[in-house]
Amino acid sequence: MRVLVVEDDPSIATFVAGGLRQEGYAVDIADNGVDGLELARGAPYDAAVVDVMLPRLDGLSLVTALRRAGVTVPVLFLSARHSVDDRVKGLQTGGDDYLTKPFAFPELLARVQALARRGQRPLESTELTVAGLRLDRLTRRVDRAGVSIELRPREFALLEYLMRHPGKVISKAMIVSHVWDYSFDTGTNAVDVLVHRLRERIDKPFEPKLLHTVRGVGYVLKAE
Repeated sequence: MRVLVVEDDPSIATFVAGGLRQEGYAVDIADNGVDGLELARGAPYDAAVVDVMLPRLDGLSLVTALRRAGVTVPVLFLSARHSVDDRVKGLQTGGDDYLTKPFAFPELLARVQALARRGQRPLESTELTVAGLRLDRLTRRVDRAGVSIELRPREFALLEYLMRHPGKVISKAMIVSHVWDYSFDTGTNAVDVLVHRLRERIDKPFEPKLLHTVRGVGYVLKAE
């Protein structure tokens, strides 16, 4: 899952982005409203965390512009303002949730997860299943044939992305876009290493094999 963080305070931006990455999210950061608007218009995000008070373009104006452009990414506003009027204004502008500073990261994470689920297709289950392999996006549990599988956050993010597109060939560029952020060095072999680690966990002890390499193209998750 991919999250956009628009926050001009470097310490808060680093705190939020670091925590989300530890949970397996790909995170892009903008330190002003204009850059945040450009990123949000140019890439699909599962959720956005937007500070209200931003340089160049404030958070409320940013979200207003997004909604006018037809961008429906769920938005969590961050603000030091605690009044009811401020919260109402944020929601009326087009925000989906509002969290006041200071905040605890577990609460922010829970709100981002709720927004991401809300932004998915109606009635989409939190559980994904492919040929006996099961992933629960809410509890972050994975099992196959009743055997629990422990995954690192990045492995979980990759598996979730593959399971959301079963039978579809996913290129390395698509994996980078959804599992890492824009600062990722595409010249490394990190994608191959990650796929190898995931295959060791979900395929090596089981049959049939599910994670296949399509040479020169990418990877596909399917039963053969």
